[in-house]
Amino acid sequence: MSHNLQFYIDGQWVQPSGSKTLEVIDPSTEEAIATIALGDEADVDKAVAAARAAFPAFAATSKQERLALMRRLLEVYKARYADIAEALSREMGAPIELATKAQAGMGTAHLSKMIETLENFEFEEVRGTTLIAKEPIGVVGMITPWNWPMNQIMCKVAPALAAGCTMVLKPSEIAPLNAIIFAEIVHEAGIPKGVFNLVNGDGPTVGEAISRHPGVDMVSFTGSTRAGILVAKAAADTVKRVHQELGGKSANIILDDADLNRAVKLGVESVMRNSGQSCNAPTRMFVPAALHDKAVAIAKAVAEPLKVGAPASNDTFLGPVVSETQYNKIQKLIEAGIKEGADLVVGGPGRPEDLNRGYYVRPTIFGNVTDEMTIAREEIFGPVLSILPYQSDDEVVVRANDTPYGLASYVQSGSIERARKVAAQMRSGNVYINYPAWDAGAPFGGYKQSGNGREYADFGLEEFLEIKGTVGYAAA
Repeated sequence: MSHNLQFYIDGQWVQPSGSKTLEVIDPSTEEAIATIALGDEADVDKAVAAARAAFPAFAATSKQERLALMRRLLEVYKARYADIAEALSREMGAPIELATKAQAGMGTAHLSKMIETLENFEFEEVRGTTLIAKEPIGVVGMITPWNWPMNQIMCKVAPALAAGCTMVLKPSEIAPLNAIIFAEIVHEAGIPKGVFNLVNGDGPTVGEAISRHPGVDMVSFTGSTRAGILVAKAAADTVKRVHQELGGKSANIILDDADLNRAVKLGVESVMRNSGQSCNAPTRMFVPAALHDKAVAIAKAVAEPLKVGAPASNDTFLGPVVSETQYNKIQKLIEAGIKEGADLVVGGPGRPEDLNRGYYVRPTIFGNVTDEMTIAREEIFGPVLSILPYQSDDEVVVRANDTPYGLASYVQSGSIERARKVAAQMRSGNVYINYPAWDAGAPFGGYKQSGNGREYADFGLEEFLEIKGTVGYAAA
């Protein structure tokens, strides 16, 4: 791509202020596939200035004008769909089928849903004599991760466009190529200059500059809880809105009346999908103590045949994890599980035997895990599942909630009434009963240290709006 060493600011591709660059590594080969420019504070200043200049006119556009722009964006996105999928597969190691059907597909799903949401959304209502108006918050700084890159870009850009906000995006420097293609899509779609701006860079430089910039009215951040805390601290001095979607350590409660084979099988596959790099992965599987050994046997039988291999292969289930840093972190946590006495059921340290390069991790399952073990407490962000035995429904609810995180929970039961009762007690932003179909209209976000605010559909749109009450507006 010709724009790797440039940034998209004020409707055009521009040269960076500095000269720092970074190689983008293919995690399946450990070799560089591209080089990108790294921005600095001066680049952020330019992007924010462009977004601020564009805001008054864009905020004044009609709903129909913004819908026309978003529909055009969707058309161009679909035309570049294969390019997005290929970039995602190469830069983050996603198997090509996953990159095509899910990773790139999230872009069309969220944009389509936000178009539908905007079509039916009312920005004004009168209550008594007061006009309640929902207005765009202003300039939004967006900091997105590498694990579901296009999902998170579109979860921020689409509602910002719908609201009438302007924006500055800093995608992950580990997986930036899809974002560069997206900026090309934005340009081709005719989004007005200054509405969308892209500056590549790292968190301590560009992310920090966006978070503390006085010209940024809101920061929407997705990433680790540790990084989210730094963003919030940097933003505090300007009292801007901070929207965070952070880490997770989600519990998957399998009740004793569930179809055990189905519950364990789909639970294992959910953890291993995307090589375990999903913040809402059900990584703590709670099973009745009397069924623990049977569940472990099922889990082993499901995990052992899963193919770990090259992302370009259509029969690959798990590609590599995204980087050497992630690989090393996961290895240390697997070793901690062994050292602390969990039963290693399948997998373990090191690469699969037939792979001698690339950041490939063996699908790993531990049994007889206890709550205090490191693998039950820390977010591993790799293909590692912990199976924990429990005695009663009341006990498992308390233990499932005993975590600083609260992004998602999962409940499996043969009785919908029983599942609903347990679901109601979960301290998490989402609860999934019996592995339902994904819902682009369900609010997504977390309790506790999993963040604040919600994404998807009207819940996401509301985050980008301020509420103004004009009292006496309808007075006689």
